[in-house]
Amino acid sequence: MNRLAHETSPYLLQHQNNPVDWYPWGPESLERAKQEQKPIFLSIGYSACHWCHVMEHESFENPAIARLMNDNFVCIKVDREERPDLDHIYMNAVQLLTGRGGWPMSVFLTPDLQPFYGGTYWPPTSRMGMPGFDQVLLAVANAWQERRQQVIEQAAELTGHIAQLAALPSAAGELSHQLIDAAGAALERSFDFHHGGFGGAPKFPHPMDLQVLLRLWKRHRRTGLLDMVTTTLDKMAAGGIYDHLGGGFHRYSVDERWLVPHFEKMLYDNALLTVAYVEGFLAAGHAEYARVARETCDYVLRDLTDAAGGFYSTEDADSEGEEGKFYVWTPQEIAAVLGADAAEIFCYVYDVSESGNFEGHSILNLPKPIETCAKIKQRDPAELQVDLAASRAKLLGVRIRRVRPGRDDKVLVAWNGLMIDALARAGSALNEPRYVAAAAKAVDFILRDMRRPDGRLLHTWRNGKAKYDAYLDDYAALANALVSLYEATFDERYIDQAVRLVEIMLAHFADSAAGGFFYTADDHEQLIARHKDVQDSSVPSGNALAATVLVRLGKLTGRAEYLEAAEKTIRSAVGLLARAPTAAGQMLLALDMFLGPTFEIVLLGNLVQTDTAAVLRELHGQFIPNKVVALRSPKAQTTSTFHSTALNPLFAGKTLLAAEPTLFICENFACQAPVGGREAAIAKIATLAASE
Repeated sequence: MNRLAHETSPYLLQHQNNPVDWYPWGPESLERAKQEQKPIFLSIGYSACHWCHVMEHESFENPAIARLMNDNFVCIKVDREERPDLDHIYMNAVQLLTGRGGWPMSVFLTPDLQPFYGGTYWPPTSRMGMPGFDQVLLAVANAWQERRQQVIEQAAELTGHIAQLAALPSAAGELSHQLIDAAGAALERSFDFHHGGFGGAPKFPHPMDLQVLLRLWKRHRRTGLLDMVTTTLDKMAAGGIYDHLGGGFHRYSVDERWLVPHFEKMLYDNALLTVAYVEGFLAAGHAEYARVARETCDYVLRDLTDAAGGFYSTEDADSEGEEGKFYVWTPQEIAAVLGADAAEIFCYVYDVSESGNFEGHSILNLPKPIETCAKIKQRDPAELQVDLAASRAKLLGVRIRRVRPGRDDKVLVAWNGLMIDALARAGSALNEPRYVAAAAKAVDFILRDMRRPDGRLLHTWRNGKAKYDAYLDDYAALANALVSLYEATFDERYIDQAVRLVEIMLAHFADSAAGGFFYTADDHEQLIARHKDVQDSSVPSGNALAATVLVRLGKLTGRAEYLEAAEKTIRSAVGLLARAPTAAGQMLLALDMFLGPTFEIVLLGNLVQTDTAAVLRELHGQFIPNKVVALRSPKAQTTSTFHSTALNPLFAGKTLLAAEPTLFICENFACQAPVGGREAAIAKIATLAASE
């Protein structure tokens, strides 16, 4: 075993038996490089990365290649999900050097951590026009020995370019709805009107962009905008990217029609898509979207939840050495489980054939709606739905006995924040208290087990051990989730915790000069650059999440400094919003909420009282995206009721009318006349939902 045997990351542990003398990133490895004046070979990947596994088996398990690595380099292995700060910096280097990026990322550094050569996957020996990794190692080692000064100068120049990328260029421009309208036009130009989604293969879900389109539809009431969303949600839910047996979504589709996925499942995809389907359900009223959201939440609770309450990161694409083997079927396998008659109709509906649609097997998908299949097969649609549900349950029972894909069971705060937000929203909108309870348990776990004694967050946890100081997106995503959990439970302790996290964010991450936030704290480990994260990747950017929670908390607490910080953060990204709006969906959502109209909705009433509960169900069941919601019971002034002082300005001067509950609709803390009683409050909410 090498030094990685002492790590907690499943990705690093996968490499503990390599003959490579791997180090984790840390003082020991960095000091050795300086003392011996050896270059560093930095390899960055993650546990669900297919080509990372390939390069390990081909090269890192190869004794001859390992000897080249050990003799000439200090070899460091990094899990990009544990150290996204390193991944950001050195991915910029690889992209500058090669014009592209990806994982595994392979970078050569000077002992001062400056990059001078890099790439992604290399085969062990040259093939198909690609240099072999053995050749690369020998060439880099030779350059370091024979032309060291030239290499150091090249590394310094590249590091300067990375520092320039890390600093956002200032851009002038007004914050207006025109930026959001321009984003909608750009999305429409790239939209696939036949298959849904944006662009061609490979096709990613883009959940934040779907949310942007829903807000544009809400404001303009142009049917085509809603149609783009529903077409995409329909096609994804029918495609192979969706797991029709177990629920949840795979990473992306390798084709343009959502049929063949890259089979890994990521926590963040399922969190973000849950929100997209919940919002689609609220906007369009399609019951199928509620079903997909429920099944996705159920998948996470069943397969990605630790007993302590946190949510795991990923499930691999491969099992038994084959991508997708866990998920695909043959007609014979299905008949063995269901019997001939049930198998015949199931295979017809879910596109299972002898020839298959994926390497001789079949990925379950719905080429035709189930209602159409019922008509063709002369079956009662409701009866067919019941039969198919029973068949899916039987097949799932068999599938769980297969060899599962590998699971990365580390808990990351930022990704957990996205999932907590999704569960709180889904629980409220779909009237599913168990989702809200799971969100609350996850929050309790993080605040208990993933914080330093001084209250600062730690980024990652596994097997009882939390480590690494948290990043911007950890603070922003969790604070935003706490606001959503407050709006689902009205437990004001969550607001206090959100305020504490935001205050840490403002104190240690904010760029007081240019606005926005750095990705790492001011007391973080010194690296070659301190960058800002404004562009969405597969997850919302840290700055966009920060702007989002600052607007929400600013509206709830009346703290002008939060709204000012949100404005500065959005302004710091205005160049990106104008130049590449489709790369900043979450920032556009924050901008839309900042510009408004955004309503502060205050309800006075007792949660356990039937009329108050009915008003809340109406409020949670309407598509009113730009709102914050607060509730207090004026009759529950007992010692067991915790009131956050942060919310006192919002409730100030508001008293219960004769009829409970009493509803206040406010904007910028200026309120319309309150309405009292169940029927009047529900009517007022319906009017608000129908308006701009």
